[in-house]
Amino acid sequence: MLASSSPRRRELLTLIGIPHTVSPADIDETPLPGEQPRPHAERLARGKAAVVAARQPNAVIVAADTIVVVDGDILGKPRDEAEAGVMLRRLSGRHHVVFTAVAVARDGVIVSDVESVDVTFRPLSDGDITRYVATREPMDKAGAYGIQGFGATIVTRIDGDYFAVMGLALGLMVRLMASVGVEYRFGEITARDHDSRSGLAMPQPSPSHQAP
Repeated sequence: MLASSSPRRRELLTLIGIPHTVSPADIDETPLPGEQPRPHAERLARGKAAVVAARQPNAVIVAADTIVVVDGDILGKPRDEAEAGVMLRRLSGRHHVVFTAVAVARDGVIVSDVESVDVTFRPLSDGDITRYVATREPMDKAGAYGIQGFGATIVTRIDGDYFAVMGLALGLMVRLMASVGVEYRFGEITARDHDSRSGLAMPQPSPSHQAP
């Protein structure tokens, strides 16, 4: 079960042959006072996983959260076109970091971890920004861009996991699933001590097993 309504995350699970259902988790994504970007993303992914695991205790849940960070500031989804333009001007011609946290929940256990990726934009003119915002692509994406769409043309360099920038770090997800006994075998899923499940619900992965 996927704890997200993101079409990009659904596309990525379908890409690697994982059947899934969707059960979005509605949580408050406001950063806590003094909270740093990496733990913020991981906390949200774990929170989403915990919410859906409480509704579906017998499912395997996968959750994720992606944020864009520049100058130590977290750039979430823009509230409107004006804010999208402000974000894109901040990212123009420079480097930023994308953090994607993944959490996996199974049988009362949540594991999670975070993938970080360095991304560099080419310089953007005011006209570039106006035209890109007019496509509406930036409006539902952290940092106001989508690397899998028109935004691919404004990125000049990626150092790290491309799929993490899209919103779901697949390699990390598979490792976290394995840590709770759910193995991915190139399109097939096997679960130790349980019948194989097709409806995956994905919670945040973590280096150590923790109860929600």
